[in-house]
Amino acid sequence: MKANPTNTPESNIGIDINTDENQSGTSHLNEPVGEESDLEKLKGELEESKDKYLRKVAEFDNFKRRSAKERIELIQTAGRDVITDMLDVLDDCDRAQKQLDASDDAKAIKEGVMLVFTKLRNTLQSKGVKAMDTVGQEFNADLHEAVTEITAPSEEMKGKIIDEVMKGYYLNDKIIRHAKVVVGK
Repeated sequence: MKANPTNTPESNIGIDINTDENQSGTSHLNEPVGEESDLEKLKGELEESKDKYLRKVAEFDNFKRRSAKERIELIQTAGRDVITDMLDVLDDCDRAQKQLDASDDAKAIKEGVMLVFTKLRNTLQSKGVKAMDTVGQEFNADLHEAVTEITAPSEEMKGKIIDEVMKGYYLNDKIIRHAKVVVGK
């Protein structure tokens, strides 16, 4: 083929611009070039996403197991600090018992027992335990449990608490035991 020195479209009719001297035909230039690389790129991204997903699932499973284990440990040791503080009171009770066995002085024994009771109350109070005030209060079914009703000694004591059979307690302003009371009718 001879090239026409003029660059007109008519002069290039006999020339196949898609051929090179090492390959025959025009197929190698007409093949889609970008499709395989795009497909490989998408496969790579998919594999990467799958890997990230599996890692997140495994991480979440580990988190759930760790949280469950911590919750069980917390439940098992929840009262540990309270019990530790109560051991001091128990030690005082043991010492008081020894004094009861060794002494006949009623005043000293009474004083020792009162010290133990005071220490017990103070320890519980420091942990948030508070006794309910009930005698003379209006009966409230949310706070009190009526054990019995008796005739009120006066008109103003009707519907009010006359006596307390068992104290009620709060723990950090939540009821942990309802007071058992006698109500006037």
